[in-house]
Amino acid sequence: MQPARSVFASAIALALMAMPSFAQEGGNTDLMDKSLAAGWKASFICSDTFVAGMDMETIEDNDLDGIYTDYRRAFNQLPDAKIDLNEQTVSVQYDRSMPPRMAVYRPGFGCTQLPAGADEIMIGYLPRFAAWPEATGEDRGSAIGSNVKVSLRTEEAERLDIPVSFAFDERTYGNGTRTSAVVVVKDGQIVAERYARGIDHETPQRTWSVAKSITATVLGAARRQGMIDIDYPAVIEAWDSGADPRRNITIRNLMHMASGLDSGESGSRTDRLYFGGGRVVDQAASKVMEAMPGKRFKYANDDTLIAMRSLREALEDDSKFHSFPYEAVLHKIGARHTTMEVDWNGDFISSSQVWSTARDLARVGQLYLQDGMWGSERILPEGWVDFVKAPAPAQPASGPGYGAQFWLMTDAEGVPADTFYMAGNRGQYVVIVPSMNAVIVRRGFDVIGGARFNINNFTRDVLMALQAAADERAAVTAQRDAAEAEIEAEIDRRRARSEKAIQAIREEILAKYGLTE
Repeated sequence: MQPARSVFASAIALALMAMPSFAQEGGNTDLMDKSLAAGWKASFICSDTFVAGMDMETIEDNDLDGIYTDYRRAFNQLPDAKIDLNEQTVSVQYDRSMPPRMAVYRPGFGCTQLPAGADEIMIGYLPRFAAWPEATGEDRGSAIGSNVKVSLRTEEAERLDIPVSFAFDERTYGNGTRTSAVVVVKDGQIVAERYARGIDHETPQRTWSVAKSITATVLGAARRQGMIDIDYPAVIEAWDSGADPRRNITIRNLMHMASGLDSGESGSRTDRLYFGGGRVVDQAASKVMEAMPGKRFKYANDDTLIAMRSLREALEDDSKFHSFPYEAVLHKIGARHTTMEVDWNGDFISSSQVWSTARDLARVGQLYLQDGMWGSERILPEGWVDFVKAPAPAQPASGPGYGAQFWLMTDAEGVPADTFYMAGNRGQYVVIVPSMNAVIVRRGFDVIGGARFNINNFTRDVLMALQAAADERAAVTAQRDAAEAEIEAEIDRRRARSEKAIQAIREEILAKYGLTE
């Protein structure tokens, strides 16, 4: 006979598994809007409090402001959240007939929402690390670190001050846009960095869809270690049966946003997973096919989620799966303030729900500039960088191009053609410019449905500033070289031999060029 606790645990687990997935057809009821709004409030307060360490004033000014227009009315009617600092939970009551929506923090997993209808009894069944893989040792693969001093080279400092300052004025790059952080990296060194009030270099923010590019990076590391094959069909067990045509979908299709799966009118709205406490396997893996794999581009959170789920099934070891992003990528590149959150079933919600600092995102960008190398270690397979930035066979009908979980800045004037970038809701951007050996990070809390930050213009202006600085440095070097050549020639012409005579010639020629020793 099973022990009573074991029987109870099994019963609870079965109850959770039996909860129906929320269908997207037919729109929302008022009660569902309230539930989703409460889920937004609980999850963001939880992550901002326990992952990012923000105070309530900062949370209210940022993540609780400018939310989806669909939920603002319901959101404004919600009571204050209950924050339990000891149990590290946040709950929000939304209806007298239902338990409050609850988000729960665990080290390494960040905050996870319980499904609607679940109460605190369910907390004990959330995934946890037996031993959280803490980062150890000092990263020496890059100058981008928590304790690095910004290299304010005079030329860059003077020229970058203008575009970086304008990024925070809420006008120049989009009326009403709200920048929280800017980091500019040139030649592996931070040359500009600025934060808004309440944010600093160790404050994680939700990456939103920048997480998709982080997912691509994790999958690249898995590919290098032989854990996955991006062209092998039937990526998840649920599709590998009978006459199911989804068995022909590959990870390559998913990374190209070309699975062909139905994801409603907007594939970027997976609210019942993000804010409703749903499971990846219910929300993302249950959709039917509406186009042939590889033939149609449609931006869809589900494609990213399934790609990451395929890694979990390939590993067949949840402990290894949950540790892999940290041990194989994030901690290796020193991204120690990045947390990948999971659903209550243990799947990474890695299409959006990753929390990271501006510097950590700059590190990911730098990894791509370095062709997947960090120090002397190869993290991504050879050719992976070329893969993610190559135009996918099926492209968006308009706007920027798309690679493999990365956007291509093909619609920006004055920006090098090799520029590719990560992008996320509310103005999250990581721009990678190989020909300039530069990474540009912009974080924001832009109002959803309001003006978008003009990343094309900002990138252009930052690159122009970097080029101007490089041109000035080159001109100074050329002038110095010309002066030194003239000094040598004059010393030879005058046959100067004494130190006094040589020094006099040096001072004379340097003064002519307006230079000093």
